[in-house]
Amino acid sequence: MNENTEAASKPHYICQTYTAKSDAHAQQGALQLGKLFQYTTPSAAEERAEREARSEGCVGADAYMVVEDINSGEVSAPTFLARHGSVPEADAF
Repeated sequence: MNENTEAASKPHYICQTYTAKSDAHAQQGALQLGKLFQYTTPSAAEERAEREARSEGCVGADAYMVVEDINSGEVSAPTFLARHGSVPEADAF
């Protein structure tokens, strides 16, 4: 990778939490998005996902990375760093 390519992309490290859907029409085990946190390092996102998955009201958490193309604004598909508890199928993203 050359210097221009590196400067044109930016990694984002995300912790995404999930809660159980409380809707009366929701299927058993249905998930809804909870909190989203962004970090500057992969380890920070992974640690937060582990803690959040153990917290009350949270049924699962993902830590993942996406890469943003600074020039176009496009974002890559997620690369999962850690998955804890009940989380959506990876191909649901």
